[in-house]
Amino acid sequence: MKSRIRILVALVLGILMLVTTGRADEKPAAVKVFILAGQANMEGQGVVGLDHPKYYNGGRGTLQQIIRGAGKAETYKHIQDSEGRWIVRDDVWCRFRTSREVKKGPLTIGFAGYPGAHHIGPEFQFGHVIGDAVDAPVLLIKTAWGGKSLHKDFRPPSSGGETGPYYTRMLLEVRETLGNLGADFPELAGRSVEIVGFVWFQGWNDAVGPDEARNEYERNLVNLIKDVRKALDCPNLSVVIGELGNGGEKASPRILAIRKAQSAAVACPDFKDRVVFVKTTAFARPADESPNTGHGHHWFGNAESYFLIGDALGKAMKELLCEAP
Repeated sequence: MKSRIRILVALVLGILMLVTTGRADEKPAAVKVFILAGQANMEGQGVVGLDHPKYYNGGRGTLQQIIRGAGKAETYKHIQDSEGRWIVRDDVWCRFRTSREVKKGPLTIGFAGYPGAHHIGPEFQFGHVIGDAVDAPVLLIKTAWGGKSLHKDFRPPSSGGETGPYYTRMLLEVRETLGNLGADFPELAGRSVEIVGFVWFQGWNDAVGPDEARNEYERNLVNLIKDVRKALDCPNLSVVIGELGNGGEKASPRILAIRKAQSAAVACPDFKDRVVFVKTTAFARPADESPNTGHGHHWFGNAESYFLIGDALGKAMKELLCEAP
């Protein structure tokens, strides 16, 4: 009997050792990396809580005001806790080098181009959507600069002429972020990374620029997508293009020309359904219901616009990831 007991104990210990060893050998999930690129509207102009009567229209259209609106509780319930504090995610991180500083850390409000935590961009709700959809750590790398065109500033190498300096900077910042991953994000140290998505939200400067900027936008956007994929060695990289939706349906002919070019670029047969175009015109809000009444180029600073844009971009990316080969 004693010998049988010893054998059983040995078997149990052996099984436990195998299970423990197996768990120890399991590699942590790779960090899923998304690049969010563009100009000022990707930087983020959505006002969170500033309410000066003169400069912010008394707080109309700010995030603080929007979430208190009738029928809005369900849509925004995930961004504040029961005491009104902004949620800080523990599974999504963001990094954005602005003109003043490098913003880095867990996703919450404030990853915009201004100091402090007074603005949001598309990254805010995009990160919430992707964080809920992906069973792995998520890193958002924002590479955005205001007042920049695809025609000149982001000009991809395949378009010929001088490569845009901000195309080059965009890739440098991606590599810089990944090279300093453990130092900047200790929670992610030791993990491998996988670049899985690229989001482009831009177009204003090409719309208001010279005719050739609009005429070449489709070709330049196709080349941008191809060149980014090549530079990152990600031939099937999922790409989401956000529409230049400023002004809603009643936009100027120049803006309409960019929208048409964006939609046409996505339809390029080479992309094989791995690139999608997301309409954003429905998210435009009137100036008098927004904090920055004179900033039509920035969606009047309306936080609901930026939240809904990020939501739509995130859901489109989520679908692409589900369909990825």
